[in-house]
Amino acid sequence: MRIGELAAAVGVTTRTVRHYHHLGLLPEPERLSNGYRDYTLRHAVVLARIRRLTELGMGLAEVRDVLAEDAGKDLVEVLTELDEDLARQEAAIRERRARLRALLEAEGGLTVEGPVSPELASLFGDLAHVGADSPMAVKDREMLALIDTMTAVEDRERLVDLLRGALGSPEGIARALEAYALLDDLAEADPAEPADPRVAEAAGTLAGCMPRELVPRTGIDADNSFMRAFYADLAPAQAEVLRLAMRILTEAEEPS
Repeated sequence: MRIGELAAAVGVTTRTVRHYHHLGLLPEPERLSNGYRDYTLRHAVVLARIRRLTELGMGLAEVRDVLAEDAGKDLVEVLTELDEDLARQEAAIRERRARLRALLEAEGGLTVEGPVSPELASLFGDLAHVGADSPMAVKDREMLALIDTMTAVEDRERLVDLLRGALGSPEGIARALEAYALLDDLAEADPAEPADPRVAEAAGTLAGCMPRELVPRTGIDADNSFMRAFYADLAPAQAEVLRLAMRILTEAEEPS
């Protein structure tokens, strides 16, 4: 094969082939009597492997290490490993497409905060009217969407079940709306006023509608990067309400 034929067969440019020659990733082929390079199937296999590895996110230095490990293998072994790489990629693509289909088919799946899991999308759809005009409710949904992305499937389902339990009745929704209103009212509170009575009132209301299981197991004041980020996104008085509400829930569970 000529260099153009090799490049076309693998789906790269001739410039890329020459670059890989320059880096020592792709061996130089023998030259014919007329001076043209004569590429073989082995060169095509190695070039395809380089392309696959770089598409998987490997740097060229990492690719060099992988190719060095393959140097002693025969062509059948290399082709088999390349086939296995492609099979893994196909499986990953099928999984991603299945997740996309679930989002597209689920009612409310494509939310402002999304895409989110079908479970959380369903909950957001059912509660779309709750706190629609509340900045704190919007922030709450954004945080839930972040948690949804970070958690395993079983934990995600448990989270949605807890929230459905807390908000599955008119009384639960009323408590949540009251808590959102009190928190919104504290967005502009003076951080230099530590004894603002609205903080305790809001904390008590929030504790009354917040499932105990949502309190971090590591503790309220532990060195938890996620909680630090959450607190930093709130106004000082709002952050204090959340800390106090979680402390109320924790102390209520402790034996006297």
